[in-house]
Amino acid sequence: MTPERHFTESSGNVFADLGLPDAVTRLAKAELASRIAAVIQERSLTQREAAAILEIDQPKVSAITRGRLADFSLDRLMTLVNRLGMDIEIIVVANSEPTRSARIRVRQPEGVLAAANAPNDPEAMSFD
Repeated sequence: MTPERHFTESSGNVFADLGLPDAVTRLAKAELASRIAAVIQERSLTQREAAAILEIDQPKVSAITRGRLADFSLDRLMTLVNRLGMDIEIIVVANSEPTRSARIRVRQPEGVLAAANAPNDPEAMSFD
């Protein structure tokens, strides 16, 4: 006899699901770091080359690509995204779902893999 399995549907934010503080900010930071890492990989940059572009030291590049983000603010990560030649667009909208907590979402337009594919695209990254 197979034991019965129970699943809980994710809220869409693993940090909130785990009950961690500042879950919204943690998710936004993780998504920005993921974009930074994707651009580094897409451009085939070494961590040393990425560090020069980002104007940080190589161990900080390593921390970002490994998701160790405690030493990085959301603002700092946005600055690093800009240094990679990507624009950030911030859009503030009303929460249309009163039962859902407010969120910060990092998204990328369809068809744009990273800044390397569209360095002058004004919609390379947006928050809503």
